[in-house]
Amino acid sequence: MQLRPSSRLLAATGALLLAASLSSCGFGYATDRVYTPANGANERDAGVDVLNAVIVSGQEGSGTFIASFANNSQSEEASVDEFAGAGDDASLHAPGQLVNLADDGGIAVTGDLAAGDFVTVTMTFGDGQSVEMDVPTVTACGVYEGMDASGGSSGSGSTEDQCAAPTPAAPTPAAEG
Repeated sequence: MQLRPSSRLLAATGALLLAASLSSCGFGYATDRVYTPANGANERDAGVDVLNAVIVSGQEGSGTFIASFANNSQSEEASVDEFAGAGDDASLHAPGQLVNLADDGGIAVTGDLAAGDFVTVTMTFGDGQSVEMDVPTVTACGVYEGMDASGGSSGSGSTEDQCAAPTPAAPTPAAEG
């Protein structure tokens, strides 16, 4: 049995639409993932989200942990009961609220760290959940200027040295001859 031209056209159009729709479908595309364009690290696997976590370091060997904590619970308060074993406690206020450590001065950190390093940090929340994340260490320059409250004086290199723009080398005259 031969198909009429209109049936052939309809079948070809249907096959084309089906192929186009099936070839463009998929799961797990990068555009479906949460992305925050920032220097800091994010951890969203616990009941409290840790957002844009950085260690601001004005001098080698010390710095200040800065992050935002978002309490995902709409009914219960949350707290950070332990920060890398230091025993610091930070209340996250009312349910569903965001707390930015930059507003409160952050948490002083000392150890083997310098700008450009990643430091493994573990936080334990009041509900017993823990998160471990690799947090970048940034210089106390630009948007982070004035945020290193650690007051550390160990190591070398001051904030002024870290923030100074490199001086271009003087051009060398070409040899004549």
